[in-house]
Amino acid sequence: MTLDRLLTAARQCLGTPFRHQGRRVGVGLDCAGVAIHIATQLGHEVIDLPAYGRTPAHGQLEALLEAQPCLRLIDDLPCSAKARPGDLLLMRFASDPQHLAILTDQQTIVHAYESVGTCCEHRLSPTWAARIVRVYRFREMT
Repeated sequence: MTLDRLLTAARQCLGTPFRHQGRRVGVGLDCAGVAIHIATQLGHEVIDLPAYGRTPAHGQLEALLEAQPCLRLIDDLPCSAKARPGDLLLMRFASDPQHLAILTDQQTIVHAYESVGTCCEHRLSPTWAARIVRVYRFREMT
């Protein structure tokens, strides 16, 4: 797997409307749907939990990420300095972590963002970087 292939898969999602539990590029995606799209485009099988609430609790999202055979945990807090392009970022807005994004370079992320209603790419500002609680990497990426 190459980084270019991973980032191409991520950017295929851009412009797709935000839809909670969405799994179809061009129709509707949430942040988990973006990650699943990338993994499947890279030829990975994923464990999907299709019926989940808007705010995962009790480590539900972390447990699902750790169960993915294609991912490995890189680091816990503080971790944004260890993140590399192509890494999957687990983020927290409040209480338990509930959001995922792909780092596209050291300055930008791709994610399905409910507040803007679409899958977008934007700068990884200090505010966004402070939300990162874990970094995961696809196993083939060294």
